[in-house]
Amino acid sequence: MVDWSMLDLAKAAKLSISTVKRFERDGHQLVSAEAIAMMRDALETEQVRFLPDDGNGPGVRCRRR
Repeated sequence: MVDWSMLDLAKAAKLSISTVKRFERDGHQLVSAEAIAMMRDALETEQVRFLPDDGNGPGVRCRRR
C-alpha cells in the first residue's frame, strides 16, 4: 500500500531489520507488542488505516489524502 521494503519499514518504525523480518516470517508470536505498535504507527503515519474485524476478518485501507 505504501510501496515500502522491509528496510523502509524498519527505518520508519525505528526498529532493526531483523525485527521486521521476524514479524514477516513468524507473525506476532516472536515480536513484542511494542514493536508491532511501532510498525503500525509508522504505517498509519503514511495514511494506512487498520480496520477491525467486521465478521469477515480485519483489514487495511489507505486513507484519502
